[in-house]
Amino acid sequence: MEATAFDLDAPLDQRRIIVRHGDDGLEMVELPWGLKPKEPGGRPFSLVRAEGRKFPTHRCLVPATEFRRTHRGQRLKFSLADGDWFYFAGIWQPASQGWPEAYAVLTLEANADVLPYNDRQLAVLRRQQRMEWLDLSRPEEELLRPLPRKTFRVERVFATTRPAQPTLAL
Repeated sequence: MEATAFDLDAPLDQRRIIVRHGDDGLEMVELPWGLKPKEPGGRPFSLVRAEGRKFPTHRCLVPATEFRRTHRGQRLKFSLADGDWFYFAGIWQPASQGWPEAYAVLTLEANADVLPYNDRQLAVLRRQQRMEWLDLSRPEEELLRPLPRKTFRVERVFATTRPAQPTLAL
């Protein structure tokens, strides 16, 4: 399995590998990002607020090395200060009524490192917490918490620009 950067500005339906329980134990499957809207004609959603909610079934993990977002026109990346990779706590939905099997990521209040850029963040789980999330062996409120200050390293991402192509006059 390869953990990669997770871009919050990515389009819905972008496919990623998630980890979940399957019929034969843990499995990795590639699913699109974005769950079916509750109302006909509604917009799909990719983020689910975790506070005060229970997730007794359909839990998943989304491996990542960092998450990226745009804040006031700047691209930022948030990675763990210790350089480790991690998981986002997520949920998935089975396919139904023409909507494919898909996943969403849980959110919670931002920790002190993310708060200057947004009051919410994705629910980050350290690798040693992965089975506690999947097996429901610890309550949600113990796992879905902001990480301590100085957990994340925040860096500006500089877009690579291609040199301007010369125009040819005919």
